[in-house]
Amino acid sequence: MDTEPLAEDKNVIADSSIGGDSGIYEVDANQEPYEGMLFESEEAAKAFYDEYAKRQGFLTRIVSSRKSERDGSIISRRLACNKEGFNVNSQRRGQVRIRKRESKREGCMAMFLVKREKPGRWVVTKFVRDHNHPLVISSEKGRPTPDEKDRRIRELSSELHRANQHLAACREQLRTFMTYVEEHTECLSRTVEDVVHRIREVESKDQTPSQYS
Repeated sequence: MDTEPLAEDKNVIADSSIGGDSGIYEVDANQEPYEGMLFESEEAAKAFYDEYAKRQGFLTRIVSSRKSERDGSIISRRLACNKEGFNVNSQRRGQVRIRKRESKREGCMAMFLVKREKPGRWVVTKFVRDHNHPLVISSEKGRPTPDEKDRRIRELSSELHRANQHLAACREQLRTFMTYVEEHTECLSRTVEDVVHRIREVESKDQTPSQYS
């Protein structure tokens, strides 16, 4: 019997060590799924696939679950990209057209199927990696860690210190230049005053009556 639950999106990291009758199943939470991968439970498998999806940039949904006819427990579960399948956007009832919310499904085939072999042993029997649509990495993944923040703060502080040093050097150069301009202006003023004084002396001599006139 297949069921169709609502889509789920949990940010849970799968267990790294999973015990079973055949020994301990070492599952690296950062690795890519593969057929034959073992988990201790369906929940651990789903948590692993959810975390994988978050890293890759897509959301998951439970597509189907198969239950045991003997006791009704889940014996297999198929998870897929939330863009799996297609939705009908509109339908007609008589002459009235009913509009539904825009579909976000695009017929994506990416999926992850796990089956229970025996208690404490769930195996990945099928894994489809490729998507038919662009993946979007969540902003949460790109969020810097505290160590990265501290490193970036140190880098910015160093840049600010260098900028302040450069500004101080520019101010000193400007102060030196202004001092030179003031000295040059003062010297030029004295030169102009001296020239004006000499011109006046020459004019004064020209205006003095000659004794032989």
